[in-house]
Amino acid sequence: MAERVKCETCNREFKDESGLAAHNAAKHNSLSGKPKERGMAIWVYSGLAIFVIAVLAYLYLGNSSPQVTNVSSSQLGVQKIVISMQNYNYYPNTITVEAGKPVEITLDSSVGGCYRSFNIPSLGVSYRSSNPGDKITFTPTKKGSFEFACSMRMGRGTIIVK
Repeated sequence: MAERVKCETCNREFKDESGLAAHNAAKHNSLSGKPKERGMAIWVYSGLAIFVIAVLAYLYLGNSSPQVTNVSSSQLGVQKIVISMQNYNYYPNTITVEAGKPVEITLDSSVGGCYRSFNIPSLGVSYRSSNPGDKITFTPTKKGSFEFACSMRMGRGTIIVK
């Protein structure tokens, strides 16, 4: 005679595991045949969900404190800026320049992919830097805060023109 299987929650007996599984699904809101397995699955899936959320938050938010830089000026009055990558974003991600003076932006070798397509739409700047020696040059004429971004808007920052 086949060994009978007992429900650990209500002590009801069944002929086999499939009968117990059907009973648990209908009566105890479980797809698993045993309450211990249910509890373990909840912990595993909860932990996995928390881990995934933490990784996505880190990748999306990165270093949330804005990085501000003042621009170095050469003898000719050109405002030179070197931008790199940090935490999946441009660094520095806030730049302050003076209106009416030429700006020269260089994307260093840490900048790759779509981040090499540098755009400041409000100032009419759109440039694809193919190597770290390229210079993105423009002269801002209007004052204010303007967003800069890569072509896919994954990397973003602000340029403040005073």
